[in-house]
Amino acid sequence: MFANLLARIGGGHATRDFTASIVVFLVAMPLCMGIAVASGVPPEKGLVTGIIGGIVVGALAGSPLQVSGPAAGLAVIVYELVRDQGLSALGPILMLAGLIQVIAGIFRLGGWFRAISPAVVHGMLAGIGVLIVIGQYHVLFDAKPLPSGLENLVAMPGRLFELSPGDMAGAETAFAIGLLTIVAMIGWERLRPTALRLVPGALVGVMAATLVAFFAGLEVARVVVPGNILAAVDVPDGGTLARLLDPAVIASALAIAFIASAETLLSAAAVDRMHDGVRTDYDKELRAQGVGNLLCGVAGALPMTGVIVRSSANVQAGAVTRRSAILHGAWILGFVALLPWLLREIPMAALAGILVVTGWRLVSLAHVRHLFSHYGALPALIWAATLITVVAKDLLTGVLVGLALSLLELVPHIRRLGLAVEQREDDAGNEIALSGVASFVTLPKLTRALDAVPHGRAVKLDIARLSALDHTSAELLRDWLDRRRVAGARVDITGNPGRLRALIA
Repeated sequence: MFANLLARIGGGHATRDFTASIVVFLVAMPLCMGIAVASGVPPEKGLVTGIIGGIVVGALAGSPLQVSGPAAGLAVIVYELVRDQGLSALGPILMLAGLIQVIAGIFRLGGWFRAISPAVVHGMLAGIGVLIVIGQYHVLFDAKPLPSGLENLVAMPGRLFELSPGDMAGAETAFAIGLLTIVAMIGWERLRPTALRLVPGALVGVMAATLVAFFAGLEVARVVVPGNILAAVDVPDGGTLARLLDPAVIASALAIAFIASAETLLSAAAVDRMHDGVRTDYDKELRAQGVGNLLCGVAGALPMTGVIVRSSANVQAGAVTRRSAILHGAWILGFVALLPWLLREIPMAALAGILVVTGWRLVSLAHVRHLFSHYGALPALIWAATLITVVAKDLLTGVLVGLALSLLELVPHIRRLGLAVEQREDDAGNEIALSGVASFVTLPKLTRALDAVPHGRAVKLDIARLSALDHTSAELLRDWLDRRRVAGARVDITGNPGRLRALIA
């Protein structure tokens, strides 16, 4: 009966969106709290961001099936900001970052964020993953992470050596709960029956740890959330607004806006590859993210991005429209409003266990192998240098090092960096002829040409006069060609039978 009511209200897709929203909600709840903890802020701050990301950004988004919320990719930079500038600085930083994103979307700069080298982005995410693992490792013992990544790394062996297996109290109990969470999460994802494939492993891990801690009466640190979610909202005052002109706040806002936008738009591109529905409007998505981060700043919450784990769960659960993302935000709001006592039973070590797994998965060794095998040593070097600098120094320095190294790909072609794109259309289909150098500098131009081809039309791609192709443009072309072929459209590549054709064919 409820399904019939949904169908009458929202059309034939409403039931699928409703079901998908429940799945995304179950995935999002532990991640929202865990990422907040990893960011050095109270768990409810992550829940507020999840609510805004679902209800507000879900309604405005340019990527209908992407889900927005607090992201592991920003946890490290937020932790450093809160440590160095205080929690009160987070509000004005996010207000400025959101405004920057809105302006970037208005001026149609979304395509430029896609021009960032995939090696830099994945190296950044891998570095963040390492920092999350070595930081949350200490939370597994009910201890606080140390100030820097290197300090956390050096202190890791000592945590294990201090354990007393014969005396299960304090750190020993917390560590056992954390291990239980990790084992339950990974074991469920590998062994779950097909009928229950949509039940997320993170939820199973948290439930297992919480039930064991509750029924065994274990003395471990637990999540602390207020009885009223409104208590988590810190409305800005005169002092907050005065900090908008602080140079440190402005610099941090630029960094948050840049990183959040890059992660969001790359996530949106990945989501587009998972379904055959409406494609992402990148500038509209950028504006929606800006509105979301602006509201998060007003509420004193965490920054948000489009997040691939929740988005892929949304697509796999059968979502068809943006209703699923909006509803998942409503479910978070309802849960924290009605059942805050249940959240307070979750062990902190359980959230740390989830984040250790999440952080490790950000370190995609498969991606660096792909870069090396397809594009040679330089992109793999960019990935490694970005990762190492993020861990050894900080996130922004790592990204800048990666971007600087990306310029080396232009050196052999510095005198002829232009790309000409010729387009023709007839009854047989569309033809795109490329000549010159396709690099990340010309990626927005190439993107506009490819996106202009009507959906379902046969395409002939002529690369006979294309003299060079960097790995950023090659990845874009491969993704575009794959989407066309999956949709059943005929794609022919002509000219240049050598290595350039092999990179995209």
